[in-house]
Formats: sequence, structure tokens, C-alpha cells
Amino acid sequence: MLTTLSEAIRTDAGGKAATLGVLLRAGLPVPDGFVVPSGIQQTGTEVEHALRDAVARGLARIGDPVVAVRSSATNEDSAEASAAGQYESVIGVHGADNVCQAVADVQASAHVTRVGDYWTRSGDASPQDLGMPVLVQPVIEADVSGVMFTPQHDDEPTRIEASWGLGLAVVGGTVTPDAYEISPNGIVDFSLGNKQTRLDLDHEHGGIMTSAVAPERRSARALDDTMVVALAELGSRIAHLFGRPQDVEWAVADGTVWILQARPITAALPARKIRDSSDPVGVLSGTPGSHGTVTAAARVVLGPSDFSTVRAGDIVVCPYTDPAWTPLFAVAAGVVTETGGALSHAAIIAREYSIPVVLGIDGATTRIENGARITLDGTAGTVTVLRSEPSPKRKEGGASS
Repeated sequence: MLTTLSEAIRTDAGGKAATLGVLLRAGLPVPDGFVVPSGIQQTGTEVEHALRDAVARGLARIGDPVVAVRSSATNEDSAEASAAGQYESVIGVHGADNVCQAVADVQASAHVTRVGDYWTRSGDASPQDLGMPVLVQPVIEADVSGVMFTPQHDDEPTRIEASWGLGLAVVGGTVTPDAYEISPNGIVDFSLGNKQTRLDLDHEHGGIMTSAVAPERRSARALDDTMVVALAELGSRIAHLFGRPQDVEWAVADGTVWILQARPITAALPARKIRDSSDPVGVLSGTPGSHGTVTAAARVVLGPSDFSTVRAGDIVVCPYTDPAWTPLFAVAAGVVTETGGALSHAAIIAREYSIPVVLGIDGATTRIENGARITLDGTAGTVTVLRSEPSPKRKEGGASS
């Protein structure tokens, strides 16, 4: 009933699992696991019992760990569309009953509005059935983790973003991570992020928990040069194996590197910017996230209650974005965030949508007035405030009138 990860192929195990299966068979450090294949739906008592028994056996085979339950749709993680962060993932699950519930939740996420909107925007309007493949793997309790983009051209560097704890903080854009580059001749360059929080397993209550990072570690290097080089070498092996540049999620636990995901890079990444303090008055600098320049009204969005205030052509200014915010990308002319890096899910989706993005502008939601006319340059990583306009009054709860 289940497919072991080492035997996964795209036709029944989906894109994410099939890629990890290739890596596992090639001897790369991928956590073992299993896949609930497409076509299995939890309907009927007999099927439910059979699936629960199969999941229990699958968990026992890998040591009954705390697991991550993630989507592996057939058209996910392709060269044309990543679907980065669009489907549900359930992290920190233990026991067969809880895993079966998480599998059902992940399968159901194929039918949420944002997923349909994403595939329509990407040119694939075919629905996902409830039997979408679901991948189950042990959670790597990472000391540090993040994302790596292998070079798209021979003269380009490997790009790595890293932060403390689980990689959800980096892909979700809730921290501004360290940014590392290793050039083709082996020179490592870096800029330090502002890693104020971290995500880890919550062993007492299940799931994950957020905790504050000690002040002295917020701007400390998450990776030394030796680990940067080791990651780049792994990235090169993965890119060579698939014959094209790869977007790789990784984790380091007790000095061991693990590969959690790999997929083709779907759109060109702006060059990394070295920040300095020489920007003119009225110009705010951040991380270039997606190519393009646009001038429009800024719309400060602090949460979902503000979504209705965004008009077509506005530039959304927000603390960070998670998958629930993706529908705004179909309306907004650009996006500015207070945290996040160029390798985050939000930046990947923005590049696929050809929307300019600047990330990691500290205090952007207060430094840019709601309604102000601004120019966003996603290639340079700057936001220029041209003039301020009266802000619409806000109703209690955050939504503008």
C-alpha cells in the first residue's frame, strides 16, 4: 500500500518524493521515509484500518520517529512551477493515528483556493484529486538549516541562506537569514542576517514552537566556511545528477548535513546586494528578491484582516508573507517585507509571477506610510518613497475603511 522513499517514482509518489528517491538511491544524505501514493483515499472503515496499519508498519521500519508529513503532488517541484509552500505541511507528528490525520489534511490542501489560483496562474488548471501523494519522513532536529541555490551559469556563485533551528523560518520568511556565496574559485563571502527567532520541535505538545534567539547569536554566523563549502559541494552533486540548477533545502544536525528537498530553479534570481549606509534620504535598502521596477501606492498589510484593502496595482508592504498571502500576488504590483531572504517561498513565487520584491527592510510597515507613492526596484533591492498621502482610517482589528 505504501511506497518506500528509496523506490519512489513520480507517477505514483509525486514530484518531491521522486526527487528525494533519486538522491537516496545515489547515496546522498536524505532521511528515509515512505509515501502514501496517489489513488489512496481514506474513505471506508476497511480502507482506513488498512492504511493505519500500513502507516504503523512504515513508522516502525524507520524507528517510530517524530515526522514531517508533506505534499508530493505529481506536478509539484517541476521545472515550470515549484508550488513552493502552496500545499499544507504538518511538522512534528508522532504515532500512526496522528500521521493518518496529517495525511488527510495534506491531501485536502490540494483543494484550497490559493492552490487552484496558483495553478491557474501557472497555466495548469487541472485539479488535484484527494489521493495526492503524501511524503512522510523523520524530522531532522536541526541546529541550523536553510536553502541553497546552485549556480545557473558557470561564472555564478552558489547562494545559501541559513538560520538557527528548523528551516521553516527561512522558507517562510519569518527571519532575515544569513546570506552566503561561494564563488567558482572557492571564495566565501557573506552578510549576516537578523535571526531573532527560531523554530524547533515541541516535544511536550507536538508540532513546532517558536522561541527567541539569544541576542549574541542573532547576528552570529550560522555557518562557518567549512560547512559552506561542504553544502556547495553537495549542491554541485545534486545539480549534476539532475542536469540543471537546483533549489535545495538542507539541515545540519550535530555536524551532519541532510538534504530535505531539491527541485529545479524556476526563475532567475537577482544578484546579492552588499548593503551599506550610503543610501540617499528617502531610499530604503533590503534584499533583492525578484527582478523588476514599479511605481505605485504602498498598501500596508499587517495581516489577513487587511487583505480586502489591497487594490489592483498596489505595492503590498508587510511584515512577511506565508502561503495564505499568495492570492495577493495576483493583485499586487510588487511586495516589500520586513523579514525574509531571496530564497524564501514568497520570493520564489514572486519570481514565477514576475512581480518585483524587496525583502528584509527592517520596520518597513512603519517607515512607509500607508498610501504613500513609492518606487520598488526588485533588482537593486531598494524602495524609494516619492511622496506621502493621507492614510485611510483603520477600523479596529486592522482593516482599512
